Amino acid sequence: MTRRVSIPIATRGNYAKTKSIVAAIDERFDINAETVLTGGAILARFGGFGEVMKAEGREADHVVPYLVDGETPMAMAKSSGQATIELAEFFGRTRPDIVFVIADRYEALAFAQAAMCLNIPIAHLEGGEISGSIDERIRHAVTKLSHVHFVASDEAAERICRMGETPDSVHVVGTPSFDLVGAMDLDDLTPLAAALAQTGSGFSIDLDQPFALVSLMPDVMDRDGGANLVEETGAAALELGMQVVWLAPNMDAGSDVIADNLRAFRARHGDAPFCFLPSLPFEAYARCLSHSRCFLGNSSSGIREGAYLGVPVVNVGTRQTDRRRGHNVVDCPAERSAVIAAAREQMSHGRYPSDPLYGDGHAGARIAEVLATVPLELDKRMTY
Repeated sequence: MTRRVSIPIATRGNYAKTKSIVAAIDERFDINAETVLTGGAILARFGGFGEVMKAEGREADHVVPYLVDGETPMAMAKSSGQATIELAEFFGRTRPDIVFVIADRYEALAFAQAAMCLNIPIAHLEGGEISGSIDERIRHAVTKLSHVHFVASDEAAERICRMGETPDSVHVVGTPSFDLVGAMDLDDLTPLAAALAQTGSGFSIDLDQPFALVSLMPDVMDRDGGANLVEETGAAALELGMQVVWLAPNMDAGSDVIADNLRAFRARHGDAPFCFLPSLPFEAYARCLSHSRCFLGNSSSGIREGAYLGVPVVNVGTRQTDRRRGHNVVDCPAERSAVIAAAREQMSHGRYPSDPLYGDGHAGARIAEVLATVPLELDKRMTY
């Protein structure tokens, strides 16, 4: 009998991490992937991935909204509760054989809880890592609810086993978004140029000239710190005297603070060579990251994809505290002088060798094979 795996896609990062997995599953006859567009991925201001998927030839199989309006901790808590309700109803109606949960955002815990209560096995991607913010607790909580673990590194696998999960349930596969990067012609900047022209506002970026990439995400545990993060990083980027591509934050609690301060920053520096975008399709984003002189921000993408691409990264603030990083990352506090010094050091260094710290670009097929063949047992036993 053909297995059915339900894959909720709630963010632009989720979409990039599922594409190669879904493609690998689509090539098989023993398993079907059912994509569930949900959360912020539905909304145009966060990328409108329904239209993106349609344009790429594989529409979402289902759409399940749950977001409560607002970017506050209360709105996030309510959205989490609503996600549990809506996805429970959906899973109860469709009864997939496996629910595939991605990483460590708040909705991941809601998806896992809904599946757990319905006695549906859970497969979890990118557990076993450590980092700052609330993501740490969510990630480990989802690990303990899950039956199959797909991790990016041996270190993450070892950590999950120390948490009491059985070694045969843990599979080192790498980060699946690298599969897309490895298949791209990164020197073909047509997708990036098109995205900048279509959704960018402000300065028109000349891709033949140097530019930096900035991406600042809210730290749920330090919501008020977003104002300082924007001001100090923005001032540093201005001081560098180069073009800047600046991506809007995700929809976590605190993104309103970052967005409000970013609008104020733009109003004060309207003549700066900065292009602001709500989002970028991954095919454009990977090229933007790859060709940037330096990445400034606190997104895990700088640490993950940045290592794979060898991009000089300045990791600003504490959001990625303790996350494993490669030699391409320089950490600094959210202080303009520190950001400027780190950015100049990184640009002086230039490109780094590609680092397989989080994978080698062949995760999708590995994940599809395990999902299709792994024994599905609801009962779990701790090994300690």
